[in-house]
Amino acid sequence: MFDIRHRVGISAPTDRVYELVATRSGLAEFWATQVEGDAAVGGKLAFYFNGPKPSAVMEVVELSPSHRVQWRCIDGPAEWVATTVRFDFTATDAETVLLFTHAGWREPVEFMHHCSTKWATFLLGLKSGLEGGAFTAHPNDTRISSSWG
Repeated sequence: MFDIRHRVGISAPTDRVYELVATRSGLAEFWATQVEGDAAVGGKLAFYFNGPKPSAVMEVVELSPSHRVQWRCIDGPAEWVATTVRFDFTATDAETVLLFTHAGWREPVEFMHHCSTKWATFLLGLKSGLEGGAFTAHPNDTRISSSWG
């Protein structure tokens, strides 16, 4: 199995970073402006990127306040189904360290490379928004390819 991994230091309190990743309203600020569903453990979140059908549906697997958010993809691109997405938070004296992992890719296909870059742009948008700049949730995200957005 293959994983996408990123580390971002964010000058914001850990509970605020966690809130943006763990709630529908927060996810709509930094990842996709249209999010539907239940953000509680066992709930399902549908993320809309292009069109009337959700682009991805995640089951919320774990919510550990100010420490971890974890999902399991149950619908979306074939390469994503059965993968897990995890956000781990650690407070330091200077910042909140966010360790991001999109784990369980069956093979490192070209779409995985694309998704790695896209996740990085969304995580940097999260950092920007929390540090006084702009959030970059879809559809206001950085377009990195004519193929997949």
